[in-house]
Amino acid sequence: MARRLEIILGPTASGKTGYAIRRALECGSPVISCDSRQIYKELSIGTAVPSPEELAAVKHYFIQTVPVTANYTAGIYEAEALSLIEDLFNHGHETLIVCGGSMLYIDALCYGLDDFPSVPIQLREHLMDCLRTEGVEELAAQLKELDPVSYSEIDLSNGQRVIRALEVSMYTGQPFSSFKTRAIKERNFEIVKTGIQRPREELYERINARVLDMMDRGLEQEARSMLPHRDLPALQTVGYKELFLYFDGEITLEEAVRRIQVNTRHYAKRQLTWWRRDPSVRWITP
Repeated sequence: MARRLEIILGPTASGKTGYAIRRALECGSPVISCDSRQIYKELSIGTAVPSPEELAAVKHYFIQTVPVTANYTAGIYEAEALSLIEDLFNHGHETLIVCGGSMLYIDALCYGLDDFPSVPIQLREHLMDCLRTEGVEELAAQLKELDPVSYSEIDLSNGQRVIRALEVSMYTGQPFSSFKTRAIKERNFEIVKTGIQRPREELYERINARVLDMMDRGLEQEARSMLPHRDLPALQTVGYKELFLYFDGEITLEEAVRRIQVNTRHYAKRQLTWWRRDPSVRWITP
């Protein structure tokens, strides 16, 4: 019996969710979410969780199942998603639909992750304090000294990524990049990737409109409820970070909304750059 995993990927606001649900209904499959933020229970509006109607159309997995206080990682997702996929295949499914825009989670599911050493929580907490007090630029400068390869490869605006590379380099005395073997792990199913694309101006218009819709639906209130958790990895996310600055009085609400739109567009561009390098993706326009 064929075992086929179809991954619906693409930039934020491109229309992945609707397309994935249509494919799931055609295949008699649930939708397995591959999104590193929609998995958190308390985050709904700012992470563009599928609507109640969409969730009712087909069974969804990994949607709002983990509290923001949990230390959930791509490695945990890889293990849990593979276990679920194996179980679903064993129960008669021939094609399963995965939908998401998180590059690292998709790579973990398809290829597996490199094995990195564990780091004492005290070191991570120290670096998190440095991130809050000194900013990501100072941590990036330290990373450049310890691991110029990682410095040149990772998104230096993402404090969590910088901390991860820096903590391993500091704790082990070896560059974080030296632990990357890039060895692809074998999967016992076929993987097919379908990318959703739209003309750039259309995508940017969709992003801008969706941010305004999120604000209308209560994103400000959702972000305010997350203020006690603002330093957690789950909240280092576009849509929340900008509103936290507004709550701090550093920028106006209008400026926060504008920055959310700009930063979301930048994120969509990074997503496309990442996947354009993958020749196995079949691109379609809905």
